[in-house]
Amino acid sequence: MQRFWLLIVLSVLWFAVLASAIAVVSVRHEVRTRFIELQKLVKIRDGLVVEWGQLQIEQSTFSTHGRIDRLAREKLKLKQPLADDIIIVSSQ
Repeated sequence: MQRFWLLIVLSVLWFAVLASAIAVVSVRHEVRTRFIELQKLVKIRDGLVVEWGQLQIEQSTFSTHGRIDRLAREKLKLKQPLADDIIIVSSQ
């Protein structure tokens, strides 16, 4: 009878160890998969950060006062008004 209980206890422990080993392998596989996914997302983020920097440089280039002034004069045919053409309106 005592051997029977010993056999049951050993069987339960053996299955517990086996289940634990399978769980460890499964969790490690999941960690590796998530780490690979994280690395891909980090690369995408880094690319987007570089693109954002380039877009900021481009925006600052296109919004300089000299460029806007030149485009206003060339494309819109705007010009600086003469002193006689300026009318000051009082709001009183």
